[in-house]
Amino acid sequence: MRSRQRPGSVQRVRVGEFSTGSMREREDRLVTEEPLEIRLGWPGHAPTRLSVTMRTPGDDFELVAGFLLGERIIESASDLHTISYCIDRTLTPEQQWNVVTAQLTGPPRHSPALRFDGYTASACGVCGKQSIEAVLETGSGPDLRDRWSGRSVAAEVLTGLPDRLRERQRVFGDTGGLHAAGLFDADGSPAVVREDVGRHNAVDKVVGSLLLSDDGPWEQQVEHLPVLCVSGRIGFELVQKAVRAEMSLIAAVGAPSSLAVDLASEAGLCVVGFVRNGRFVVYTVPERVGV
Repeated sequence: MRSRQRPGSVQRVRVGEFSTGSMREREDRLVTEEPLEIRLGWPGHAPTRLSVTMRTPGDDFELVAGFLLGERIIESASDLHTISYCIDRTLTPEQQWNVVTAQLTGPPRHSPALRFDGYTASACGVCGKQSIEAVLETGSGPDLRDRWSGRSVAAEVLTGLPDRLRERQRVFGDTGGLHAAGLFDADGSPAVVREDVGRHNAVDKVVGSLLLSDDGPWEQQVEHLPVLCVSGRIGFELVQKAVRAEMSLIAAVGAPSSLAVDLASEAGLCVVGFVRNGRFVVYTVPERVGV
């Protein structure tokens, strides 16, 4: 197989810029978008293509781990044997660094959810779940109202989250062309921030970073990092992933969708939108916001 340089998160291009009545040529930077094929295998089962998503290269193993947790294919890090780039000799140079194989220690936890040879675009992370009932039937863990009972996040902390998220968006500063997700503690301190061309991929990378961390089970880590802040809007797929990861609250500068609010209300997740200019709107579980 011919060797290919590992793709970075940013690519340089030459552009023509029109301004004040004249055109000039200059260098610009674009966020990289390439496909990532996820293959899944376990003892007695050869790796098979599970899904393809358009993503920004970087933190690929975290993305895969977070995706598998969100789809309930795994329940904990102990279900993962290895995650690695595929070195199959049949790969083309374009596929190199764009195929990741996850080997499980045993069969998938919830194999009925598997849809092999599926495709996930960077704009949509629902992956076949078409209703709230389909998500809740998977048994996302303890009721979030019980888990986070009596705990809240101060209003002044919430209003500062978008700026703190933006401060950690290195690639966005270079390109202006991608989304971010970050985990924060109740005091607003960021623990992990990830960027990607897809909102749902950024969230998967954040969750996957906890799953692959050496700091203990992801459930215990979330206990100290209950707040998920995302750029843009809050869609159904982001709430789905936040519920699965047992977050307390999801916040964004944009609006949530109706289905996102419905799912969050059923699951006990607090949704806060339009967090900007010292204001925000609470859509569900208002007792989790301290004023």
